[in-house]
Amino acid sequence: MSDSSPAAPAGPLVIDIWCELQCPDCRTALDDVSALRARYGDRAELRLRHFPLEKHKHAFAAAQAAEEALAQGKGWEYVEAVLDRVEDLDRKGEPLLVEVARELGLDAEEFDTALVDGRHILIVDADQAEGKAIGVTGTPTYVVGGERLDGGKSQDGLRERVEEIADRLLAG
Repeated sequence: MSDSSPAAPAGPLVIDIWCELQCPDCRTALDDVSALRARYGDRAELRLRHFPLEKHKHAFAAAQAAEEALAQGKGWEYVEAVLDRVEDLDRKGEPLLVEVARELGLDAEEFDTALVDGRHILIVDADQAEGKAIGVTGTPTYVVGGERLDGGKSQDGLRERVEEIADRLLAG
């Protein structure tokens, strides 16, 4: 007798979160990200994906800075700290990105250099291109088990939909 139900994932379930660091809606979504982490622990990997929006002048630089923070071991901590200061990023721009790095004990000079030399541009460009290819139009957007959930217009019930899909896939 064959079982046609999908098998539970071999490793942690990947939940992609398409985000941009100058987006107030992504700041609001941090509560959902925390709740998902608490609920799934190491059974799910919450993976930041970059989708800088053209309407936000500093979003592309912020995405590159987030990649530098990841390279220095504090990716999500940096993302959360920048999102907590969305309005400051609007006003201060790139100097705020370096300031936040310094506050978190990261190598701020390396951040400054990374923003100038563009070492993380390809990662950000690839994320943005993939997002466009799968239909991401705004942030935050989640992709769980190949299903895209758009929170760019409304986040009402979004975490519950993510959990419903994740629970189903993890039960496999």
